[in-house]
Amino acid sequence: MAVTKENLFKDKQKQTARLLKALGHPARVAIVELLAERQSCVCGDITKELPLAQSTISQHLKALKNAGIIKGEVDGPRVCYCLNKETVGELDERICELLDLLQNTTPENKSC
Repeated sequence: MAVTKENLFKDKQKQTARLLKALGHPARVAIVELLAERQSCVCGDITKELPLAQSTISQHLKALKNAGIIKGEVDGPRVCYCLNKETVGELDERICELLDLLQNTTPENKSC
């Protein structure tokens, strides 16, 4: 099979890159940390916590939601956001695997 742009990387590598890219902005990291601390959060609360415009926060929420890192549920006129535990678990697994490779550890000496 010829190497093309579509099959150059493994699906696992693409997924890891996609998740890390979604966290590649400090505002998104701050949003994820806030949601982790509170377990759930309404968008209006996020704008009170972060010194960013509502439209900017909405863009970051959209990027995190598109990556599957957060979920949003409509609650009347508002959207309540929370972490997607399944995706967070996958991200944890991917980061641990990558760190283990970087540290040249064996599965018995796994650092995560």
